Amino acid sequence: MQVQINEAVLEIVEGDITQQDTEAIVNAANNELRVGGGVDGAINRAGGPAIQAEARQIGYCPTGQAVITTGGNLKAKYVIHTVGPIYRGGTSGEADLLASCYRESLKLASARSIKSLAFPSISTGVYGYPVAQAARIALRTTADYLEEHPEIRLVRFVLFGQQAYEVYAKELEKIGG
Repeated sequence: MQVQINEAVLEIVEGDITQQDTEAIVNAANNELRVGGGVDGAINRAGGPAIQAEARQIGYCPTGQAVITTGGNLKAKYVIHTVGPIYRGGTSGEADLLASCYRESLKLASARSIKSLAFPSISTGVYGYPVAQAARIALRTTADYLEEHPEIRLVRFVLFGQQAYEVYAKELEKIGG
């Protein structure tokens, strides 16, 4: 499912983010940029040691910010690492931090002339962010960015499982509606 926003395509697919043919993929990282579980573990396993070697040199990424490394053995040339918030009930600034993850990742892509990138659903795994709330923030923040930044041509959300896909599809319909 996809919508057109200015010159860009914003789409959602169900699948494996490590298999995407976009110029960059986004990793849901931890502050220390060490290999974790979930999306982070999958990206590091598929991309090989070059990603972790660069991440170790960077050393740290604050929550809501983003850094970039090589894509290693991935199809994607780059991995943008962003640190999502741990969900604590929604009253500790989580929504602003989550929106910042998407915005900062997109800014980094623009700065590097990256025209296509793929996002996972940030913070909805072990960090516990409710998927429906996260989908609304992710898609709205991305759509708003694409309205102002024609240099990015494709943003793909790669979702793990049919349930996550359906939640994102409902939110995308509201944007493309």
